[in-house]
Order: sequence, then C-alpha cells, then structure tokens
Amino acid sequence: MMLTLFTLSSIAFSNMQEMPAKYTCVAEDVSPPLEWQNIPDGTVSLALIVDDPDAPDPNAPKMTWVHWVLYNINPDIHALPEAANENNLPNGAIQGINDWKNIGYGGPCPPIGRHRYFFKLYALDKAITDKSLTKPQLEAAMKGHIIAQTSLVGTFKK
Repeated sequence: MMLTLFTLSSIAFSNMQEMPAKYTCVAEDVSPPLEWQNIPDGTVSLALIVDDPDAPDPNAPKMTWVHWVLYNINPDIHALPEAANENNLPNGAIQGINDWKNIGYGGPCPPIGRHRYFFKLYALDKAITDKSLTKPQLEAAMKGHIIAQTSLVGTFKK
C-alpha cells in the first residue's frame, strides 16, 4: 500500500520562499491561492490557520500573530482562490477573527526583519460551525478531532 501525504501548496510561492508583495500590507493585501491534495478518509471538515511566530522581531519573538482563521471548509473542496473573502469562499466556510480583531485575511506586515508565515491546514473528523472564532477558540474546538495536518510556509520582509 502506498501512503499518500496530505499536502498544501500555492502557485504563488513555494514552501519557505518569499511571498509576493501582492499578498501583504505593502500591496493588495489579499490571500494567496491555496490548494491541497490527499485529504484523509474520514475528514468531515477542514480548518486553516495562518500565523506568524516571529512577531514582532524574528531575533526576539514575543508572540505568534494570527493573520487568518478559516474553518468549516467542505472536504470536497480542494482549493481556495486568490483574494478569498466572504463573497467567494466555499459554501459553508466560516472566517474567524484575526489579531487585528477583523474577520478575514490580513496579510504579512512585519515591523522588522524577515518573518515566516505558517499556513496550517487541518483535516477534522467533525464540523465546527460556531461563528467568528479566534485561533484559541478554534484550536480548543479542534482538540481531539484532528485526523491530519499539513502546512506551507511563506516568508516576507518589508
């Protein structure tokens, strides 16, 4: 039996490579296109958390800054479009609250140095339908329900 890995990728940047400015605060500040393969059997929903563990300074990180919380993604969906928002998200998908206290995507905007941005996709054995969750609330709801996870890391420096 061949094992197929649950993977997350983007046509906009490769893992551990620079994210184009278009997806950051210095330009359009829209989400990059994302796609995933090999969703595990038994997946009921997907969740995506995008965060930056290098805030505010990669040489002296003090916190992880949350850029996007998105969940209740139907496992029949295998991609998110560029500039994903409430108008073009997959049916049923719910956006949570980022660390700017906004709903939706907020792109990289590092005050100093090159930061890493982790796009973490989770395959869950249940649906999470609570509205406007923060990252800690979503993580609590996912606890014990993660079948698999994968990630893609982009970097950016202003």
